Amino acid sequence: MSSLEIRDLHVAIDSKEIVKGLSLTIRSGEVHAIMGPNGTGKSTLSKAIAGHPDYTITQGDVLLDGKSILEQEPDERARAGLFLAFQYPSEIPGVSIANFLRAALQARLAEGEELDATAYYKRLYQKMDMLKIDRKFTSRSVNDGFSGGEKKRCEILQMAMLEPKFALMDETDSGLDIDALRIVSDGVNALRGPGLGILMITHYQRLLNHIVPDYVHVMYDGRIVKSGDKTLALELERRGYDWVKQELAAAAPAPATTHA
Repeated sequence: MSSLEIRDLHVAIDSKEIVKGLSLTIRSGEVHAIMGPNGTGKSTLSKAIAGHPDYTITQGDVLLDGKSILEQEPDERARAGLFLAFQYPSEIPGVSIANFLRAALQARLAEGEELDATAYYKRLYQKMDMLKIDRKFTSRSVNDGFSGGEKKRCEILQMAMLEPKFALMDETDSGLDIDALRIVSDGVNALRGPGLGILMITHYQRLLNHIVPDYVHVMYDGRIVKSGDKTLALELERRGYDWVKQELAAAAPAPATTHA
């Protein structure tokens, strides 16, 4: 069983601390959802774990199967088993999805080793059939002119082909209508299993109606302040986040007083 362990993580952007001491452990087969208001550091967390250069980890550690990944470049982290599904996937005109995925898989092989083309396309079409994606999809340029739903389906196909140990899904539901959300969720559920751990970042409970998490965490002011099961997401949908803020305020120690 694999594990992704986040230990007392602090992350800054341009010297401003965004993540302020977050700890979380995800194991193979588990689906964790992080929810919270805008500006609490959810996307910052996922990008920092993936190795985005704009985010500086000032304290703490991230361990994949007990080994720190902080000294690794983003491509090394990906080869080690991390996958980041972007909130806003980039467009790559002129590069077909089939060639893009082939290059990604080739990059994982030892120097001098070549990817077998026949085996590659057989596997690609198997994954596409499983995800109910039309095979013509692979001839299109990566995300070029895609709808929001098509971009997210492309991300799911990449995840299916790369078979990571852990997938960080940064607001996968962003920009999706009801039908696209269902299609993308079906794809994630098709990949769900004992060999994959998932960290989903979302604002809304609606995604969790389709991809039911094992654990739900509330992130506020750079930290996880509350955890529970899927019922916590339902409570957040019903009550919003103000009650969490009120609980935190009530639990905060009173300011020290001085006597003349």
